[in-house]
Amino acid sequence: MALRLPLSPGALLLAGVLAAALPTRAAEADEPPRAEGMSTSIEARPVRALHYGDTLFNFFQQKHFSAITGLMTSQYFDRVAPQGDEAEVLRGGLLLSYGVHNEAGQIFAALIDKGAAPSVRDRAWFYLAKIRYQRGLHAEAEAALARIEGRLPAPLLEERDLLQAQLLMARGDYVGAANLLGAMTGDAKKASPFARFNLGVALIKGGDVARGTALLEEIGRTPADNEEQRSLRDRANLALGVAALQDERPDDASRLLERVRLNGLHANKALLGFGWVAAAHKQPAQALVSWNELAGRDGSDPAVLEARIAVPFAYAQMGAYGQSLKFYEQAVDEFDDEGRRLDASIAAIRSGQMIEGLLERNPADEMGWFGSLSKLPAMPHAAHLSQVLAEHDFQEAFKNVRDLRFLESNLQQWRDSLDVFRDMLANRRQAFNERLPNVLAQLRDNALVDLSVRGALLAGELTVVESGSDATAFADPRERDLLTRLAAVQAILKQSGPAPEFDSMRERARLAAGVLSWQLAEAYPQRLWTTKNNLRQTDSALHEAHQKEAALSQAQRDEPARFQRFAARIDTLARQLDTTLPRVVALKNEQQGVAQQIAEAALTGQKQRLLAYTMQARFEIAQLIDRATVARSNDSAQH
Repeated sequence: MALRLPLSPGALLLAGVLAAALPTRAAEADEPPRAEGMSTSIEARPVRALHYGDTLFNFFQQKHFSAITGLMTSQYFDRVAPQGDEAEVLRGGLLLSYGVHNEAGQIFAALIDKGAAPSVRDRAWFYLAKIRYQRGLHAEAEAALARIEGRLPAPLLEERDLLQAQLLMARGDYVGAANLLGAMTGDAKKASPFARFNLGVALIKGGDVARGTALLEEIGRTPADNEEQRSLRDRANLALGVAALQDERPDDASRLLERVRLNGLHANKALLGFGWVAAAHKQPAQALVSWNELAGRDGSDPAVLEARIAVPFAYAQMGAYGQSLKFYEQAVDEFDDEGRRLDASIAAIRSGQMIEGLLERNPADEMGWFGSLSKLPAMPHAAHLSQVLAEHDFQEAFKNVRDLRFLESNLQQWRDSLDVFRDMLANRRQAFNERLPNVLAQLRDNALVDLSVRGALLAGELTVVESGSDATAFADPRERDLLTRLAAVQAILKQSGPAPEFDSMRERARLAAGVLSWQLAEAYPQRLWTTKNNLRQTDSALHEAHQKEAALSQAQRDEPARFQRFAARIDTLARQLDTTLPRVVALKNEQQGVAQQIAEAALTGQKQRLLAYTMQARFEIAQLIDRATVARSNDSAQH
């Protein structure tokens, strides 16, 4: 009867873990993380590592498989270093969402060992304990709770104590749970309704029935603000009402069951109990009011099945044996029809139609918690599965099937991609072998050694020119022609001797030589700088060409080995995939079998209840027929 701690889905867990890693607004520092609009508990701030930002984008898009695979790849290549701790906490949270709690625990332990902030550490252990409890690992959940050293934010403190109380009750320590919950509910106005409900359960199971009953009675009378609290109030009243009915206190049972809503989750059981209260008061007509209402509801509920044989029981109590017999026979026919429908549903489950239908009508693009079961599969009588789908064990098994099917598809896609990688590698190797001779031929044609020698000679000549400040060395072709012509004129004039008629010509030649020397001297600095710069560029180009030649020589040695390493990696991955794929397929089939067994067991249980009710109805029919036979015999004897 204990109320399980309300465990949030993976979105809430992950948002909480992420909120532990990222700074919160001051006004919301103690607020719990929220599933809807997860960013509301996280302050926007610049992402210092671009690849970590890509992971966060996928995370907030609810693409958790892409987020975790991208994150682990980025971590392998050390691309998230500026925000390494935050990325590691997020990875732990993502692993938690897939149920890989052992590795997540190792991540949190490593963060603690390296001195992570207390808020990161304690919240991480809290969420780890929460997911372990949800998966039924109670000892591991207690171990995680024990690792919390500091004080959690106020909302998480209450959740932590509720979780601790549930773990105590799980191992039968109801007194310890009651003591813990009693400390939590000291102030009734501020106490959580869940804590008070669980305290009442713990007190009753711990032996303090009076206090526990009084507390549940108080919860049953408390006004409720939302559907969750109204359902809790219905549950408390139903539990007390059934207990009162079992203790043969029909008046108390009637008072308590009247508080349960007719359209709530617990309405069917309350209607059934209310009818038995009327029957206990010897008021079968009043019982029929509740049982007729209940009998017309969905027959997959055991309370509805019981009502269908309770109705003729009430008619029998009223002396309306004809109607009683009619309704018993009608109930038997309905039970037989329902049994055949259950057989058809069980056959569909065994054939795999249920799982295939659920997967088809509730697709999920990625693994994770966010794939909900909102649509029933296309089956002969899919309504039988409504209660099965609500069970935690089935949901967990189906989630495993869906995740394993996603992994199978993902691995098969990679297996197919390896053939593409092999083709790409073969094309690269072929292109390398075809282009290499042409490149080598071009290098030979360029004669880098000769060019280097010529460059060295030019550098030596430039040094001589610069040391002698020889401006004529940089004369252009026109200037060289003028220098040659001027030298020839001066030679002729020199051979002409000291004839006065050549004096004017000698002066003009001297002036021309002076002007030309002045022009050359004026242009010398610019031409020297330009020549040096061109020579530096030539040296740089030659150096680059030598580097490329060396790189090409290195590539001649390295590329074949590199191609071989890639081929070896592809072969290794292919072997891993060939080993992993069958294991994933086998696990998928195994988990599908588990899910089908859970569903089949539930429907088999319904069928067994049907058989029991059918036998009871047939027995009552036989008694009614015997009674009618005896009555007719007595009438005949009297006449």
